[in-house]
Amino acid sequence: MSETTLPNYITIVTELQQAGLAVSPAELHGLLVGMLSGGLGLNDDSWQPLLFDYTNDGMGWPQSNLATAKSLLSFSMKELTADQGFELSLFIPGEDVEADVFEIADGLSEWVNHFISGLGLINASFTKASADVKEALADLEEIARLGIDEDDDLEEQAQLLEQVIEHVKACVLTIHAEFGVKPTKSSETPTIH
Repeated sequence: MSETTLPNYITIVTELQQAGLAVSPAELHGLLVGMLSGGLGLNDDSWQPLLFDYTNDGMGWPQSNLATAKSLLSFSMKELTADQGFELSLFIPGEDVEADVFEIADGLSEWVNHFISGLGLINASFTKASADVKEALADLEEIARLGIDEDDDLEEQAQLLEQVIEHVKACVLTIHAEFGVKPTKSSETPTIH
């Protein structure tokens, strides 16, 4: 399996801004992962009109930006449906863009808020969800209001933020495990009629 990585955060910020789209890469990725985790089909393009409505008053996106969104969706789909490992990448500002603890926390908050919105856009119903999923969603709602005080010890806050990021990943994986669409396994032996 080839190692695919997320694109450069600043490059995507620039692309979205140049297109006049009022969405950050963190918001876009959170929204897409939320839709996937809420049950968006793996070969379903219904996410596009939802994305257009939510981010651009129903107007379509330029092809290059739509291609970026598709690649983010595809990347996350592969991570969420991988047979081995429970790896999830969050497309938020990080060391690669020399983000400080405040920028990382803001990016995480944007990501989580839009993840929750993505669940709503795809009409995920949590009324019959397991207790684990309800707890994960409650945790995410609390994390969405995350903030760091300038008077706090920033080194300690950075360490706590890393723990929060890992907890967000665990919550997302918990929700996706219950509501996300899994790839169908093709049978090893052909069916004889």
